[in-house]
Amino acid sequence: MIEKIKINIGGRDLVMETGRMAKQANGAVYASYEGSAVLATACCGNNQVEGLDYVPLQVEYNEKFYAAGKIPGGFLKRESRPKDKEILVSRLIDRPMRPLFSKEFGREIQVVPTTISTDQINPPDIVAMNAAATAVFISDIPFNGPIGAVRISSVDGELIVNPTFQQIEESELEIIVSGTEDGITMVEGGAKEVSEELMLKAIDLAKGAITDICKAQKEFAAVVGKEKLPVAPVTLTLEKAEEMKAYAYPLLEEACFVKGKFNRSNAIKDVKAKTREKFQEYITEETDKLFSELFENLEYEIVRKSILEKGLRTDGRAVDEIRPITCEIDVLPRTHGSALFTRGETQSLAVTTLGTVYDEQMEDNIDGVKKFNNFMLHYNFPPYSVGETGRLSTGRREIGHGHLAYRAIKAVLPEKSDFPYTIRIVSEILESNGSSSMATVCGGTLSLLNAGVPIKKPVAGIAMGLITDGTKFTVLSDILGEEDHLGDMDFKVTGTEDGITAFQMDIKIDGVTPEIMKKALEQAKKGRLHILEIMNKTIGKPQENLSEYAPKIITFTIEEDKIGLIIGPGGKNIKGIAAKTGADINIDNDGKVTIYGRTKETSEIAEGMIKGMLEEPEPGRIYTGTVKKIVDFGAFIEILPGKEGLCHISKLSKQRVSKVSDVLEVGQEIKVKLLEVDRMGRLNLSYIDALEADKK
Repeated sequence: MIEKIKINIGGRDLVMETGRMAKQANGAVYASYEGSAVLATACCGNNQVEGLDYVPLQVEYNEKFYAAGKIPGGFLKRESRPKDKEILVSRLIDRPMRPLFSKEFGREIQVVPTTISTDQINPPDIVAMNAAATAVFISDIPFNGPIGAVRISSVDGELIVNPTFQQIEESELEIIVSGTEDGITMVEGGAKEVSEELMLKAIDLAKGAITDICKAQKEFAAVVGKEKLPVAPVTLTLEKAEEMKAYAYPLLEEACFVKGKFNRSNAIKDVKAKTREKFQEYITEETDKLFSELFENLEYEIVRKSILEKGLRTDGRAVDEIRPITCEIDVLPRTHGSALFTRGETQSLAVTTLGTVYDEQMEDNIDGVKKFNNFMLHYNFPPYSVGETGRLSTGRREIGHGHLAYRAIKAVLPEKSDFPYTIRIVSEILESNGSSSMATVCGGTLSLLNAGVPIKKPVAGIAMGLITDGTKFTVLSDILGEEDHLGDMDFKVTGTEDGITAFQMDIKIDGVTPEIMKKALEQAKKGRLHILEIMNKTIGKPQENLSEYAPKIITFTIEEDKIGLIIGPGGKNIKGIAAKTGADINIDNDGKVTIYGRTKETSEIAEGMIKGMLEEPEPGRIYTGTVKKIVDFGAFIEILPGKEGLCHISKLSKQRVSKVSDVLEVGQEIKVKLLEVDRMGRLNLSYIDALEADKK
């Protein structure tokens, strides 16, 4: 039986339906929003594993090209590995949902939202987020939902719920907000230097729409929801658990505050080893996980209590104190721009490379026409950055962190018309203990300035945390990895001295109040300005000149009726210039000429040749020409690109010349004087007159 529910969001109806498609899944929802539609399914495995300490969840968002009436590009005409966009949307769905599953369920869970129709007006990712959450909520999979999501944009000062693609393009702020009826659980987005006040208003607007979506899901589940499957509660108990706590607690109170990441980790391991040795007869293979969980809970309690009651963090800092920062530039000899940004035990080596239009990245997706991106940011997190071994690969985490830094920096890049280079930043994380993505933003900015890219303003980023017991709270600046793990919120903000450029927040608790949000944003701004001040002491504005190793790009405009002359029949002229100089040349329909040379010299030679073709020959002027052809009565000499004239045999010498080849040879460069341009436009040249002029 087919059941539907309709919710008005942003002035349009979100329609969700079940009972017609994918009926063998544990839960399936077909959701449509205007002309965009997503089929989301939720399934779980049959095998139940007791005592899992994580949720085995997979979210696989995917887009079908047929949804937009398109055929995939490339050699293989079918959808293959996930595109970065699909991975980023999968993360948007996963992050707010994962905490709402029970570890005790003990089964694999797979959520697959598939975009199967798009009007290329309304973004399908928000539809997918709501469809996925609803599919799980009405299924028999235990889930502490419901959960809803909306996108908020600010266009010309007006906040819009679920904007269209065009409105997003025109916006100064774009965030995706997800949450439950109790409060916001995730925020992510980018902006063009907006204020903290506007960000708070946008999040507040999202709350109402999210509440409406959650209520509708409850109504839907009341009609079509399945009875939930049983969880697999842990039946084992750890003997002497209270005695273990009493023994380990005072030892851990010291170990948790040892200075240095590895020193602290080793100290905690030593306490654990001592406790294990003392109580070894009560710890079995079956209860070993419970023993480890006991220690994690003790560490959780000790660290949080210290922060809330004493304002003391594990590394001894005050709650709003930033770790020591060092900035270096020009750290690599042959790159176009490089910087080493170190904050505490987190370090990013950021490298900027400048390319040409031919280095742009083509993006083929279902959103509309093919796009060519002239800015890329790639984030690498090798295992050695945390002192471990492992595979060197690019996972979802790397793509997500890189995209956050991409958004942060893109807001301050120059327009392509003003700086026609393709820009690629690579951030190599060399050390990590807290917010390497924010180190990437800072290092990336420094490397851009070092490369001479005329960015509007420097950008810095900071990661914030939260510890609360329900009655009081403490906001932490520049959190460590363990504070992220043990805290209640991971909150990253990037921006210039004038406003926010990117924002990402994951909340692990219900009921983060406006007071907490305001405090966190104010403290983040203070920290950001502190970091910018340090960065500016190293380099605060772009280098005046680009690296000598960077390509040289020259742009100028010619009259549209001269384009054909430059290109020549079958592209003969422009191909000839490119072959002779080694430069790449592009001419737009409006007459804009762009020359891409690997060196300054090649670009300038090509520029001279093109401008020479546009130059009108001037009678009485002496030119350096090249002999192109020899005939019985004289020689044809090219004095400007594409412009040849005749030097008659009588104008080669004051003496009688029997054969032209006695004086000249093809390819020879000689000086000639332009005597006249006759009525038919022919150029008459003289070698004798040029020689006489040189003697004067």
